Order: sequence, then structure tokens, then C-alpha cells
Amino acid sequence: MNNKILIDNLRCIPDFPKKGINFRDVTTLFKNGECIKIMLDELEELYKDKGITKIVGIESRGFVMASALAGRLGCGVVLARKPGKLPSTVIKESFSKEYGVDTVELHIDSIEPNDVVLIHDDLLATGGTAKAVYKLVQLMKPKKIYMNFIIEIKDEGLHGRDLFKDIDLTTLITI
Repeated sequence: MNNKILIDNLRCIPDFPKKGINFRDVTTLFKNGECIKIMLDELEELYKDKGITKIVGIESRGFVMASALAGRLGCGVVLARKPGKLPSTVIKESFSKEYGVDTVELHIDSIEPNDVVLIHDDLLATGGTAKAVYKLVQLMKPKKIYMNFIIEIKDEGLHGRDLFKDIDLTTLITI
């Protein structure tokens, strides 16, 4: 898709969180009403006919567009959170990151077998967080799973998409 307005409003912060990483900052898209509208319009067009019943937003930037899109599609939102943030019984998955190990959790009753699920986050780079969330959603055996990211980074030798060969995965911006 690579909408020029989105690309022009995307900030890149060199050497963050560590030297050699070019951090793509989606908050510059979130603060711009025109960018929000463009992203929502593109997401709605991609998913309006897919029968989505739940959108899983990945903490924390994934919550923004997941919630807005759910309003447009008339479906529910499920929060994929860091440990200790969800108040009821959870399932969890740990994964390795470039700088350590992390864990994500979902409420055990958040997705049912008749659901069609869209997993959404702001950025696909290595894919570790998204893969952990995907594994949790799979455990709940929904009818179908889709995945979307605002940004996919390919230009720095990152191959997160390779972790999801058997899933319908879309991105709004590819770098």
C-alpha cells in the first residue's frame, strides 16, 4: 500500500533502543488525524468482508488501531498484554527478543472456536512478539486467523514475515 502521506509522516530514530537500530516511530502517525483516517480506511477495506469477530491488539501500540478498526467493523477487541496486566485467568507464551526474553498473555476465555480473528500490531520486524500471540490464538482454535501490521521492516535484513508462511498477513507500509 505504502501511502505517501503515511511514509512522509513516519519518524525514524537512529540508534534506538541501541546503536545500529533505526526505530520506526508510529506515534507520529497516531498524532495526525489524516494519517489515522488513511490507516483506518485501508484497514477497513482489507478486512470488511472477512467476517472478523475479534481483533487482538498487541501491547501497547497495537491497541490503538485495533480498537478503532473494531469500531468500524463492529467486532470485539482482545488485549495481548505483558505479564500481570490482565485480571482474570490467562494463557501465556514466552519468546526471545534481541535483548532478552519476554512473555505475552491473553485471557483464556477471550477467543472462541466460532471466532474469526485479526491479530494487529504496529510493527513487524523479527516477528517474535507476533509469533507468541499467534501461538496463543491458535490454542483457542478459532475458525480463521488473519494478521496485520502498520509497518513491515525488510530493509535491515529482518525476516519476520517468514515466521507466518501459512497465514494471510498484510501490512500498510513496507520499508
